[in-house]
Amino acid sequence: MKPTAQEFSTAEISKPGMPAHAQVYLQLREMVLYGDLKPGQAVTIQGLTTRLDAGMTPVREAIRRLTSQGALELQGNRRVCVPLMSAADISEIIVAREWLDPYLMRRALTNATPDDVEGMAELDTRLDAAIVDGDLRGYLELNHQFHLALYNLAASPILSDLAEGLWLRFGPSMRVLCGRLGTQNLPDNHKTALDAMRAGDADAAAEAICQDVRQGMHLLRDSLQEAAG
Repeated sequence: MKPTAQEFSTAEISKPGMPAHAQVYLQLREMVLYGDLKPGQAVTIQGLTTRLDAGMTPVREAIRRLTSQGALELQGNRRVCVPLMSAADISEIIVAREWLDPYLMRRALTNATPDDVEGMAELDTRLDAAIVDGDLRGYLELNHQFHLALYNLAASPILSDLAEGLWLRFGPSMRVLCGRLGTQNLPDNHKTALDAMRAGDADAAAEAICQDVRQGMHLLRDSLQEAAG
């Protein structure tokens, strides 16, 4: 089966044969997802074409798709911006993710092979190195890839798409939070989840991933509440 756009990694964006519009969409999507475009930061469509080294038509199409996903907002004067998240917005995302991620973990565990679990462990090892190095972008990418690997193993495309859509909503704000806290202070329940996956313990794996979601998202909500004063 042909992979969807969401299944392409950063390294695959420039692969020969991928349509230009798909490359532009993925590049812009990652700019949003990993906080290269800050919440509330307005950019011109022309500026994006220059930044992406792309034509106006594929950039407009990428903006249209990301706007429909709630990841971008159209403004006047041919500008777009990443929506500002409120603490209330994050509270809604917490409710969704506290159900979605544990459910997808349970689904993933029924499909995962030992090699799949060790592949996720390798991602987590690289994530640890990014934390030690203070590599903020690397941390954000690898943390997302860890959860994306779980979603792909779940083989539940509709729910996985919902989970991925939530990352587009909170990702830019998470970049701001991580910039304030530093990578050393971020929670990590991945190893507990991996140990439970190796043991085939679905309850423990689901609880570990729920704690991972809860801690990170609560930090984000608390930060937005403090900023709102």
